[in-house]
Amino acid sequence: MELELTMTSLTNRFCRLSRRPRGQRGTVLIIALIVLVAMTLAGIATMRSVDTASLVAGNIAFKQSTIGGADQGLQSAYAWLTANAVGVTLYSDNTGIGYLSSVPAVEPDWTQSSSWANAYTLNSGSKDAAGNVVSYIVHRMCPVPNCGPNNTCAGIANSCGSTPDQLTFTGEGSDQSKPQTFTKPPAIHYRLTAKAVGPRNSVTVVQTMVRIL
Repeated sequence: MELELTMTSLTNRFCRLSRRPRGQRGTVLIIALIVLVAMTLAGIATMRSVDTASLVAGNIAFKQSTIGGADQGLQSAYAWLTANAVGVTLYSDNTGIGYLSSVPAVEPDWTQSSSWANAYTLNSGSKDAAGNVVSYIVHRMCPVPNCGPNNTCAGIANSCGSTPDQLTFTGEGSDQSKPQTFTKPPAIHYRLTAKAVGPRNSVTVVQTMVRIL
């Protein structure tokens, strides 16, 4: 009889213990779902951060590439300018090669395509090894087109931007009371503007001023 009571007591105690965890299983499931959602959101945020960083790094690389392409445009423009600085060749416009013998009164907006209507494009418009299309345009720093420097054309004095060479005039230049005698005309200034358009619409415009001695 005592054995039966003991077995009954143990059975009842086991039943009570086995019922307790069943009442907690729902709470653990909810907590697990919340943690899973939080981990999923954190993973998505990390992926988006990595993608954004990669995109920014790629854009910087493309921008650096267009800077190099635009520099190649300046070098090509200068090479053409020095090769044609003979006689009166640079007195007249040559839009086919991107040369204008005067500078516009109003500075062009270089972000607009219309400002590059007379530009010369390298490689016939084909992309270079880095995927850039490079163009350049040269302006002679004179107000009157198709006119010799310091001449008068159509009643307008063509006073060009220039720099005198210190070795070209006599020692009288040190005495302001005496005229300076030049043995050759001052060096005319030219403005070179180059543009490189690369992948992802990356654009770089650079300018430099040169003079031909």
